[in-house]
Amino acid sequence: MFKRLRSKIQATPRTWRQGDVFIVALNHLPTANRVERRHVLAEGEVTGHAHRLGDPASGQVFSVDGELYLDVTAESASIVHEEHAPITLPRGGYAVRIQREYTPQEIRRVVD
Repeated sequence: MFKRLRSKIQATPRTWRQGDVFIVALNHLPTANRVERRHVLAEGEVTGHAHRLGDPASGQVFSVDGELYLDVTAESASIVHEEHAPITLPRGGYAVRIQREYTPQEIRRVVD
């Protein structure tokens, strides 16, 4: 039984990671107070490379109350970055989070 359940989970992933960017599928996107942004999910602080939509027409990046979201409006969208393999997301809504790390001094964003 566990083996069948495991194969179902792997067939329909709900989370993706590309470097320091973590993407989580949502059942519903927020609709109020959207602030549209460029097609960039995260800028690279060290290299200047960016996690971004390969085709800007495939989706919309926006924020609500400081939180970042992605609405894939095409059949699928590729998230690309110069130092990571691309990932493909199916149509739907996603929360975009930046990985954080703990140090004794502070909790800070991972620098990519």
